[in-house]
Amino acid sequence: MAENGNKQKKIENKVGAVMVVGGGICGMQSALDLANSGFKVYLVEETTSIGGRMAQLDKTFPTNDCSMCMISPKLIEVDKHLNIEILSNSQVQSLEGEVGNFTVKVLKKPRYVDIEKCSSCGDCFEACPVDLINEFEQGLSTRKAINKRYPQAIPSAVAISKAARPPCKLTCPAGCNGQGYVALISKGKYLEALDHIKQWIPLPAVLGRICHHPCEQECNRNEVDQPVAIAPLKRFAADIVRQKRKDGEIPPEEKPSIDKSKPKVAVVGSGPSGLTCALDLLKLGYPVTVFEKDSQPGGQLWSAIPKYRLPKDVLAADIKDIVDLGIDLRLNTPVNGKNGLADLKKQGYKAIYLGIGAQKSRSLPIPGVDLPQVRLALDFLQDVNQGEKIEIGNRVVVIGGGNVAMDVARTARRLGVEDVTAVCLECAEEMPAHPWEIEEAAEEGVKIMNSWGPTEIISQNGKAAGVKFQKCTSVFDSEGRFSPTFDESVTTSVEAG
Repeated sequence: MAENGNKQKKIENKVGAVMVVGGGICGMQSALDLANSGFKVYLVEETTSIGGRMAQLDKTFPTNDCSMCMISPKLIEVDKHLNIEILSNSQVQSLEGEVGNFTVKVLKKPRYVDIEKCSSCGDCFEACPVDLINEFEQGLSTRKAINKRYPQAIPSAVAISKAARPPCKLTCPAGCNGQGYVALISKGKYLEALDHIKQWIPLPAVLGRICHHPCEQECNRNEVDQPVAIAPLKRFAADIVRQKRKDGEIPPEEKPSIDKSKPKVAVVGSGPSGLTCALDLLKLGYPVTVFEKDSQPGGQLWSAIPKYRLPKDVLAADIKDIVDLGIDLRLNTPVNGKNGLADLKKQGYKAIYLGIGAQKSRSLPIPGVDLPQVRLALDFLQDVNQGEKIEIGNRVVVIGGGNVAMDVARTARRLGVEDVTAVCLECAEEMPAHPWEIEEAAEEGVKIMNSWGPTEIISQNGKAAGVKFQKCTSVFDSEGRFSPTFDESVTTSVEAG
């Protein structure tokens, strides 16, 4: 088996076996002459159908006869001849042996269509959203990605043209085929686009808003002007289908059937991991129960991501779409103590999936981190998301240069803090936050100090009053590993409180 589904077929020159390479008029006639003489003939053609150049002509010289009228009988005769085996979409890779005893290795490329089942009705042409240059007509027109080389083509079945996997799909952490749903959206096939997305991503409206879209950074369109808006289009497809369902233009999503003979499965945690696992199991027919310790599902999506990035109604709608397919969601139900894993097994759950996530922020090993005004990032974001009253003063120092640090800084600005400073070890080019997050934070008034490492939280009257820093000279060693070094003689401090 070769890459991309190609198959290598080794053919030995058995007694009376002949290979003809090329399925044009000469190759077809040669195959027929040999087959009629009693030889077994393998007719190898590199395109998806035989016929060669003559199939592309309108008239023949000098008689001005219709070329297709001339070769059509040959096409049928070759196809029906019991002594001829057509190897279309194939190429000879190697030839070994000697006269009268050859072994040929043939690479047979996939059609992605079952020839035995294809009736060549052409309905797939109307459904296919992808247009390609029509090489059969010398680039003078376009064709669909699924096509029949020409109406009378033999084998009489369609084939799908596929290139190498696109960089957007290769870069996507979920492996979602961005080309697929972008093409469907371009044809107005919004429901089909959303169904395509959901093969990999169960929370499309959410991800369309918060994904850092590495696909766009690798998009080939960058070589022309700017990348295709892959992430916003995901959001668009999810939003427009949801609205059309609300308006009654599109029916609700069909529920998968649950096989009651299959064992029950428990999923602990209703974050992205738990919901994805539950949905995949449900599609396979398993009865699934999701246990969530909080009053709302969603995990860190609900508790930690700021509302300005992810509106709660959007998150709730995506989760509802999943739960409504048949998942038993139990909120305010922690799995611990006497109600732990052993208890779930007693309740008849034959498998348990733990999707509990990473619930704690990492602190810093410096003096003063235990002062009451010092808050960890996730704790701060969770308290704000849950509507708790936060007392943080008029000056806030955020230690860190990642995306979560930018979320904290921008959230503090939204709480009315006038002076917000984000201080990080990395220089501007090395900051781990995405460039647009840094840019938007700066636009909102967040000051950013690069190449400084914290040494101490300054205490005044038992309260945090600022942070001391020393100059960071490098963050990574020669092998790219995190190993910061400092110039202890260069220090500064930033007020807080």
